[in-house]
Amino acid sequence: MAQKPSIPKGTRDFSPAEMLRRNYIFDTIKGVFQLYGYLPIETPAMENLDTLLGKYGEEGDKLLFKILNSGDFLSKAQPDMLAAGDSAKLTGQISEKGLRYDLTVPFARFVVQHQSELNFPFKRYQIQPVWRADRPQRGRYREFFQCDVDVVGSDSLLNEVELIQIVDEVYQRLNIRVVVKLNNRKILAGIAEYIGAGDRLVDITVAIDKLDKIGAEKVNMELSERGLSAAAIEKLQPVLALQGSNEEKLELLSGLLAESEVGCKGIEEVKTVLDHCKDLALQSQVELDLTLARGLNYYTGAIFEVKALDVAIGSITGGGRYDDLTGIFGLKGVSGVGISFGADRIFDVLNQLELYPEEVETASQLLFVNFGEQEAAHALILAKRLRKEGIRCELYPDTAKMKKQMTYADKKGIRYVAIMGESELKEGVLTLKDMQSGEQKTVKPEEVQRLLQR
Repeated sequence: MAQKPSIPKGTRDFSPAEMLRRNYIFDTIKGVFQLYGYLPIETPAMENLDTLLGKYGEEGDKLLFKILNSGDFLSKAQPDMLAAGDSAKLTGQISEKGLRYDLTVPFARFVVQHQSELNFPFKRYQIQPVWRADRPQRGRYREFFQCDVDVVGSDSLLNEVELIQIVDEVYQRLNIRVVVKLNNRKILAGIAEYIGAGDRLVDITVAIDKLDKIGAEKVNMELSERGLSAAAIEKLQPVLALQGSNEEKLELLSGLLAESEVGCKGIEEVKTVLDHCKDLALQSQVELDLTLARGLNYYTGAIFEVKALDVAIGSITGGGRYDDLTGIFGLKGVSGVGISFGADRIFDVLNQLELYPEEVETASQLLFVNFGEQEAAHALILAKRLRKEGIRCELYPDTAKMKKQMTYADKKGIRYVAIMGESELKEGVLTLKDMQSGEQKTVKPEEVQRLLQR
């Protein structure tokens, strides 16, 4: 017997029913993006490795999927490296491309490559899959979709405010209760200076970004392993444990970081964003979280994470400001800020909370029963008319037993069945059956649209 086929760990198939739900998520997010004036782009699934490497920090580089060169990929490899098994050095000789790790770095490459064609500030959205060689677990996949929205070419903090508004609007439409976590890399740089480790910002952010996953004790162990002194680690603890309202945290920080120019700048930026959010009466809570670090190296200002309040899962949206990302590709002085919605985690949250609207669950609203050639011809004409009015309908393709056609409608979740037999054709009517209630009524063809839309 042939072995049953399978798919790689960390990837998933999606059935038609699941795709209807996923498309509801994509359409909802896309609708909000467009509401704020963002335009769509797409970039290739693979990028040159020199585009990707070094942009995500050492942790991110380890999670890049590399693609072997075409043909005899070992032909250019040096025999001594092959014999030594030095995979890090060998990679550059056998692999020139990799699957994209996120959508932000390819977007920065896109901006630099097409800068003469773009109108700045450039507002774009992008909904595509990304790949990470991570250990698969609940809520963490090796292939997953991101829904990104970014604006480049503007330093204004109004962009950060707008992104928070977009988050609020998306999750209102999806009926998911969330909290928006906000911090600023300048504040983290100020904290690093305050504890006497101003040159260890990357080490600090990479470690404390794992606080939710591994806990304070293991984070402190990692900080020590990364070379921070015991005194610096001890001085960091009360800062990360600051409690109170956003205003109280900012006031305490202002005192602690009074001698840090960069720290004060970060506090000022956060305060500006929070003040605007107050005026907008957002439904979602916006919380200053000093433990939020987002380990990606390219963030330079505001950083965001969004957590679902009713499901235990990791962040479902994240992002921040990156002032230097396009500079890596040769275009200096173009600041950007963006956020990414994790469609796969949102999908898991909506499934767990059963928050999908009823109309999302089926592709068709109406099925025409097929009694034979003459009846099918009339059904085709009526179905065409209904589709023009936005009614999703289909005709069963074969002249099968009524029970089989009804079972098809039931399994597919089609709410209504239209019966047009010989007697109905003579009278110029049809019988409309509600598959949920079992109720049947005789109606004129022109009444079908009104009944279904109601």
